[in-house]
Amino acid sequence: MSATMPGLVNYALAPRSVELREVKVPTIGPKDILLKVEAVSICGSDLHQWLGGISWKVNYPCILGHEFGGTIVQAGPEVKRFKEGDRVVSETAAVIDEHSPYTRRGLYNLDPNRLGFGYGVDGAMTQYVKVSERCLHSIPRDLAFERAALTEPCSVAYNAVCVNGRVRPGDHVLVIGPGPIGLLCALMAKLSGAGNLIVSGLPADRQRLSVAREVGAHATLEGDVWPYIKDLGDGYGVDVVIDATGVSASLQAAMQAVRPGGQIIKVGWGPQPMGYSIDPLVQKAVTLQGSFSHNWPVWERVISMIASGQINLQPVINRIAPLKNWEECFTKMHHGEYVKAILKPHD
Repeated sequence: MSATMPGLVNYALAPRSVELREVKVPTIGPKDILLKVEAVSICGSDLHQWLGGISWKVNYPCILGHEFGGTIVQAGPEVKRFKEGDRVVSETAAVIDEHSPYTRRGLYNLDPNRLGFGYGVDGAMTQYVKVSERCLHSIPRDLAFERAALTEPCSVAYNAVCVNGRVRPGDHVLVIGPGPIGLLCALMAKLSGAGNLIVSGLPADRQRLSVAREVGAHATLEGDVWPYIKDLGDGYGVDVVIDATGVSASLQAAMQAVRPGGQIIKVGWGPQPMGYSIDPLVQKAVTLQGSFSHNWPVWERVISMIASGQINLQPVINRIAPLKNWEECFTKMHHGEYVKAILKPHD
């Protein structure tokens, strides 16, 4: 193994401050794994860091990538559950406070001191990554790494819809934003029994909206959703709105679309000031539920669902490419031509 390797580094806050650099192969500690990265999926947050304007702290310079799986090539002497040659996927919570009350409750995803791969510590858009044994999950031998790499975004969607959400069979559900997380949330709502599943976006999202129909949406809308919503059922609105956009303005549309006593699940990040009143939440007695990341039991369930085919990822994986083609993949995901692109660092 060479002492250096190519890594996709985000080196500053300014837009387009991402480039391939030669980086050192990491040295592992006694409880760590050195993982050969077989596949790493591009996330919307990777695009945000590439384009600038993020609302979270990045420890620059940092190798991008937090949706990944691979083969163990080296295990520290205190590693108990894994060995060289094992096929695994990794959670994103690279560093946590093991004594935090949230960690002790199994909610380490909410630990304020948590650091994630790709922004807090070096991520997996490279050939080898150092991972704590705590983060790893075994995957079946017949599960392709290209699909396994999407365990993380599927876990985000599962946690939002199936853990923090209250979608029931027959519910009217609106998903605002047909990006990767929005589409996976739509899939989870469909699996939860949504009676009328609507996905909305902008005219520029036309291709992604066609994917929404593939994953089970009954209707797809461009622009204003209320003219459609007010003619749906009793006309009071949808039971659940899932806001999966990256802009703050979408919450206003969510408040209009949700019925009294309904729920809004906020899973998309929007750093912009809102500039409008949230009084409709009070007037309608609506539950506004944030959802962030995931934890161990969610991962175990999602891996099982992907392996069995219950989560069908074929409509959302549009490109598998070597690491050197990262910019094409980032650009086409940004423009909506790809829902998900997967990078193979050893190709």
